[in-house]
Amino acid sequence: MKLYYSPGACSLAPHIVLREAGLAFEPVLANLKAHTLADGTDYYGVSPKGYVPLLELDNGERLSEGPAIVQYIADQVPAKNLAPANGTMARYRLQEWLNFITSELHKGIGGLFNPAMPEEAKALMRAKALARLGWVNEQLEGKQYLMGDAFSVADAYLFTVVGWTKMVGIDVSPLSHLGAFTTRMAARPAVQAAMKAEGLIK
Repeated sequence: MKLYYSPGACSLAPHIVLREAGLAFEPVLANLKAHTLADGTDYYGVSPKGYVPLLELDNGERLSEGPAIVQYIADQVPAKNLAPANGTMARYRLQEWLNFITSELHKGIGGLFNPAMPEEAKALMRAKALARLGWVNEQLEGKQYLMGDAFSVADAYLFTVVGWTKMVGIDVSPLSHLGAFTTRMAARPAVQAAMKAEGLIK
């Protein structure tokens, strides 16, 4: 498999999950500003959407959108318990989390990287994102991870998105449960390996 990624982007979530899963894969760096690969290939020719993540399977089929990719990876190694079994209420709870993170956190926080966005709009987006993160903080009370005491693919996604907050001026330091969660996640070997591979930590 190949994972097309950009350092620190939302593709970090499936990168972490692939390492948690122990699956063999090749990380492929995509330059999202130039929309090229390292060899000069036009990335739009690989992914018409032009963004990451993109997972290329061994048969050449390509899967996009992070929430779909992380569930696919989890389902390849059911014994690792990275996602609850399909058809269970717990699986729908996982999808509930993935959908919340992608729609309420990812888009809001990610949008703050746009240099063309007026500061007034950014202030509104920061306030909304912080309120959403405050709710997540409440949900993490008494829990190690979003789904309870066991890691799931949703945790990789939340960790990735929360990592952007300091870069866009959102202060999450008062959110103690979220802070404990990110510290716990940062200590996981798969997280450290993914971040080192992307040049985010030494």
